[in-house]
Amino acid sequence: MPSAADQTSFRDAVFATRDPHQDAVRFEGTDFTAARAGGFTFLECSLVDVGLDDAHLESSRWSECEWDRVHGVGVSLPEASLIETTLEGCRLGAVSAWGSTWRDVTVRGGKIDFLNLRGAKLKDVTFLDCVVVELDLQEATVDGLTFEGCTLVEPSFGRGRYKGLDLSGATLRAPHGLAGLKGATLSRPQVIDLADALAAELGIVIAD
Repeated sequence: MPSAADQTSFRDAVFATRDPHQDAVRFEGTDFTAARAGGFTFLECSLVDVGLDDAHLESSRWSECEWDRVHGVGVSLPEASLIETTLEGCRLGAVSAWGSTWRDVTVRGGKIDFLNLRGAKLKDVTFLDCVVVELDLQEATVDGLTFEGCTLVEPSFGRGRYKGLDLSGATLRAPHGLAGLKGATLSRPQVIDLADALAAELGIVIAD
């Protein structure tokens, strides 16, 4: 990852040069509010304590990057690509990442409100010790997605392919679309806790 000598600001690198290819740049403590970097490529870049309110990053590509304590509401990442990238202690809201591709991604700590991954492709993705509110995984194609020590509040599933989706290490609160979780892994206590909700979705009456 880039050293402190490589530090610059988003506005210097993105607004001034308009260079769509950012390589080994460290962005620290800067404000990327309402910035437009759709289609940009970021290789081995670090985002440290960066603000991304209303940032437009559609179809951007992030490879071998680090997001550290990044924060922002209204982050637009549809059809973006995150490869071998880590998100650490981020606080994000209203993240639109439908149709995006995530591979070898780790999300550790922090909180994400309203994470839209509808129709996304996720392979070998890990969420650790974080809170995700209203995660939308409908129509997603999953090949290895794990939640460990996480709390998922009102997650939505259904019409997706959930190979290797492991929810057994997560706390699930008011999930939707349980009947569409074919291929996923749940713990036995989770199945017991969710029995009424699953029965309701399947139209099954549970007699006392």
